[in-house]
Amino acid sequence: QITFGSVFLGNVPVHEEVHQCAGQIHGYKGCIRDFQVNNKELFIIDEALGGRNVENCNVPICDYHPCHNGGTCTSDAENWFCECPKLYSGKLCQFATCDENPCGNGATCFPKSRRDAVCLCPYGRSGILCSDAINISQPSFSGTDVFGYTSFLSYSTIPNITFYYEFRLKFQLANHQSALRDNLIFFTGQKGQGLNGDDFLELGLRNGRIVYSYNLGSGTATIISKPLDLTLNIHVIHLGRYLQKGWLKVDDQKNKTITSPGRLVGLNVFSQFYLGGYHEYTPEFLPKGSRFKNSFQGCIFDVQVRTSMNQEFKSPGTPEGHPNSGRSVGQCKDSPCSLIKCRNGGKCIERGSTVYCDCLTGWKGAFCTETVSVCEPEHDPPHLCKQGGTCVPLPNGYTCHCPLGTTGTYCERG
Repeated sequence: QITFGSVFLGNVPVHEEVHQCAGQIHGYKGCIRDFQVNNKELFIIDEALGGRNVENCNVPICDYHPCHNGGTCTSDAENWFCECPKLYSGKLCQFATCDENPCGNGATCFPKSRRDAVCLCPYGRSGILCSDAINISQPSFSGTDVFGYTSFLSYSTIPNITFYYEFRLKFQLANHQSALRDNLIFFTGQKGQGLNGDDFLELGLRNGRIVYSYNLGSGTATIISKPLDLTLNIHVIHLGRYLQKGWLKVDDQKNKTITSPGRLVGLNVFSQFYLGGYHEYTPEFLPKGSRFKNSFQGCIFDVQVRTSMNQEFKSPGTPEGHPNSGRSVGQCKDSPCSLIKCRNGGKCIERGSTVYCDCLTGWKGAFCTETVSVCEPEHDPPHLCKQGGTCVPLPNGYTCHCPLGTTGTYCERG
């Protein structure tokens, strides 16, 4: 029997060394990520017979200073978060808050201007305020929107993926240009951050080629396909791994194989399975060398996985095929703009299930039906009141009410 700190592993033929000082036995203090004895990899938690005073190793995310806009990073034994100043929100405090959130059904509100908001719709919802229910059988992803958010689906952790897995999926590109960008297709990692040294499994599209990477804890293995045949409407991917050996088959291209470096043979991932993008898309937290700067642009469907050669392929999720969450994911070939009519020259913008009107200068509102007052911050050109002068609209133009001690048409003297 081996004693590991305060964790007891089963019988293993290996010499055990115990350090004693003044009659006391001192256990190990620190983090142990991977453990191998006589070419056999042992899983410290899964194979332990018992233990005490053992907890997850705290990844010092706050050392990376991830919070933006004056946010304060706080971490505990399990997680980390940013405490944001009043005007900001988001995992990294990177977004300005919607003062009055008009969005429904758990949608993400984003301020399009100081007065107008855009509702980024959760999975299964669409419309200006995300009030319309939609049925999704072939998810459509829209990449990274102008607000910095990505479309994505997240599924529960895929069980029993440690030693063997096979994935099959199909995808359709939104356009040929989207094949030339760095697009994430799917990702799962250790605790979800994918920092250097963490186990991870990742599939993406870079410069028209499929990139498949995994790390079992002792180095990254990467397979890159030949360029995709862009005359094909639908692309088919089949990939897998058994212990250290991985393989990738793309369309009619020849099967490619690779063996991961080092001696570790098990993939230990605990995060959710992300499809098409990432919840709070922060590429700096994805594994170095395989960072994909955008989420997928197009449709990903018929995703299936099995973790044993004797199993049937199944869709991810619990229950099967059901994501835990998602954002701005539509139904392939459906257009939410077909149901929206923007007025006064406004242009309908759709990002998966998210839809909004982009108004011409001088107009505002959900459908561009309201005029922008000459005194509003959005007005182009802006008013010229200086030194804290208050802009007051008139039937023709505006006037400036000047604070005490200032004079002039625009309160410019004082």
